[in-house]
Amino acid sequence: MVFTVIPIIWSIYLSFFEARNTVTPTQFVGLGNYARMLSDPAFRSSLLTFVVFAVFIVPTTFALSLALAVLVNSVRFAQAFFRSVFFLPIACSYVAAALIWRNSLFSGVSSGLVNSVLALFGQDPVAWLSVVQPPWYWLVITTVRLWLQVGFYMVLFLAALQRIPRGQYEAAALDGAVGWKAFRYITFPQLRATSTAVLMLLLVNAFQAFDEFYNLMVNSSGTYPPYARPPLVYLYNIALGSVQDFGNGSAGAVILTLIIAIFALLQGRLTGLGRRAQ
Repeated sequence: MVFTVIPIIWSIYLSFFEARNTVTPTQFVGLGNYARMLSDPAFRSSLLTFVVFAVFIVPTTFALSLALAVLVNSVRFAQAFFRSVFFLPIACSYVAAALIWRNSLFSGVSSGLVNSVLALFGQDPVAWLSVVQPPWYWLVITTVRLWLQVGFYMVLFLAALQRIPRGQYEAAALDGAVGWKAFRYITFPQLRATSTAVLMLLLVNAFQAFDEFYNLMVNSSGTYPPYARPPLVYLYNIALGSVQDFGNGSAGAVILTLIIAIFALLQGRLTGLGRRAQ
């Protein structure tokens, strides 16, 4: 109630008021904050950043986690070990992982781990988070997200794989359906419910991307470049930055929540999530 429900209700309340530097406003503006946010080029640009991020991170995470689950499920020894190894990154803080990626792996100096490996092949150091060179920062942002979350979704797929009766594969093998054919006609159809849930979670988590962008893309002045600023980072700067515009920030948060809900409903309708089996 204190840390979730009341703040959500109060945020919706603030979205209808002019609330700068105060959480107890008196000037009612109706839908004015919503109109300003929808017409704000920076807010629309942040939504475009999310689209670019989601287009890559959602299918890539889905494919990698499913592939890992299939590989781990096929292992006949030390399966618990491999499952634990791939799942361990989920215990790491997003902030800590982002700082490791920024300061050690993709530091942009010749002593950084990735640049040291490139030097072995005669390549010059790459300024991974620079805006001058090509947008290598997307590689940094997406790899840290992949490392952190692939193991979690792998465990979901692995649990679903272990519920598939072995007899189905044995019967299919008699008809010559092995390897890719077995995966296409037996494994993947049996994973429909899990696949739908994983896609839903991936999409929502992509909308909520904050820590890696916030910690990787901040510059020396404490601001964030607009080309790599997803909605949550932009709303954070609006509501809790120097402006402290809680009205517009809250309106943007409500808009973002509605967008997530619409995407979730559309995906549920297209994939049949929650539909009773016939």
